[in-house]
Amino acid sequence: MILTVCMSPSVDVTIELDSLNVGKVNVVKSKTLSFTGKAINVAIGVSRLGEKAYSTGFMYNENGTMFERALDREGVPFAFVWNGGRVRENYKCIDKKAMLTEINDVGGQVTDDKLVELLQMIRNLSSRSGVTVISGGLPRGVDASYYRDLFKAVDPQSLRIADTEGAKMYAALEAGVDLIKPNLEELESTLGRQIRSKEEMFEGCNELLNRGAKIVLLSLGKDGAVITDGTRRYYCRSINVAVNSTVGAGDGMLAAAAVQLQNGADLPQILRAGVAAGTATVTTFGAISFTKEKYEEIYNSLIVTEI
Repeated sequence: MILTVCMSPSVDVTIELDSLNVGKVNVVKSKTLSFTGKAINVAIGVSRLGEKAYSTGFMYNENGTMFERALDREGVPFAFVWNGGRVRENYKCIDKKAMLTEINDVGGQVTDDKLVELLQMIRNLSSRSGVTVISGGLPRGVDASYYRDLFKAVDPQSLRIADTEGAKMYAALEAGVDLIKPNLEELESTLGRQIRSKEEMFEGCNELLNRGAKIVLLSLGKDGAVITDGTRRYYCRSINVAVNSTVGAGDGMLAAAAVQLQNGADLPQILRAGVAAGTATVTTFGAISFTKEKYEEIYNSLIVTEI
């Protein structure tokens, strides 16, 4: 089983427009609501690949039942730590050129006893999980160091995956993780500098490896991804597909990578599966995951090369 811990769920309102005109009236062509969050997306991706997933994390009373229904439809069991208030709403505007503009709401607050409750939930559930994925931002007012507490709560027999950035990433690395999945922008944000070359990119990956990660899976968007453990380096180029939305692509990549990691796959297999799932996700509009059929079609066309 793969346990996913969602720190900051959100209602994603995906709006399709001909073009986004700032300061003018914009007419919506279509609108889709998704009950999501990075780790929830990962759980759904794992389930669509035919593996067992379990979802936990923080949830909010006013509209949290919508998330339960969404997970029920995907066949993903769950147990959340409930809080007062409402899940934040994010707006994602996509124009006919597939340009994405995001307006993200601020997450709700949780009390200290709820922080403790989630740690206990992770201790219990991770003891039955081959992989534990913790991802996303933190509730308002929670210090980045909580990410260290989260990963320390994971059972030692469960492999650990972190998907976050900045101080939260460094806190997770202090506890030790088996795999991290930044994209290039998140890598730059975490390191506090721009990446201008391939060598600088791998130097940045090595810094995170030296801080406590065993594997870095670095997403390069439409160009694919690279993976390294500090000794070996591999690259997988994506294929050209019709891009309907980039929403959830990184989470799809992480879902496939988590499945491969649980199954004991080597670095090239983890990379190839991740790129296939991420690419399959961008072919869907208003959906936060991929179909297994599209994933397998793309997977069979990808080539991994050692750098």
